[in-house]
Amino acid sequence: MIKAEDRGACRILRLARPEKANALTAAMLRDLCRAIASAATAGAKALVLTGEGRVFSAGADLEEMATGLGSDPIWEEVTMALARFPGLTIAALNGTLAGGATGVALACDIRIAVPGAQFFYPVMRLGYLPQPSDPARLTALVGPGRARMILLAGQRIGTDEALAWGLIDRIIPPDSLMDSALALAADALAADQGHVAGLVRMARGETHDKQL
Repeated sequence: MIKAEDRGACRILRLARPEKANALTAAMLRDLCRAIASAATAGAKALVLTGEGRVFSAGADLEEMATGLGSDPIWEEVTMALARFPGLTIAALNGTLAGGATGVALACDIRIAVPGAQFFYPVMRLGYLPQPSDPARLTALVGPGRARMILLAGQRIGTDEALAWGLIDRIIPPDSLMDSALALAADALAADQGHVAGLVRMARGETHDKQL
């Protein structure tokens, strides 16, 4: 289940399946993709993605992995929707994330996480390939050697190491996580929507627009 909440021109999307560690089903991924598109259509200048409970997401739902979810193109559709969102995207990681959920966070512009969160992408052990865009995004953040540590050696990375590597941008106490995400979005929320979209494209390396 995906819950949406508006804070002015910021839309907060929550993964809301805490009883299953926010494990992602195909239906949840489709809902998430639609929710991102809806936020863009509504003119949201910022998007915050977080989870309910103490885990951001355990990755793919294990029962649906057995029926093909691991190779479903919906994962790439979600990450591309985030990467193309015409505003600032922030992953407010309320706990550990694994597998495809890591790829979802990689597609955001900024990642903040609570202490104790762990990051891992066990594709080598589980026999799956990562989603097509994930290795390049991971390598851009942490470098090729560290990306191989995560993808090929299956290493779990804690928050301190993730911060040192550049996988996350800040470590935030749990009770301040959402306030910190909204504070990071404050400048974008106060700016003209067209300016936000243009600056976001430049920051993502998508355009070489000259400043007017």
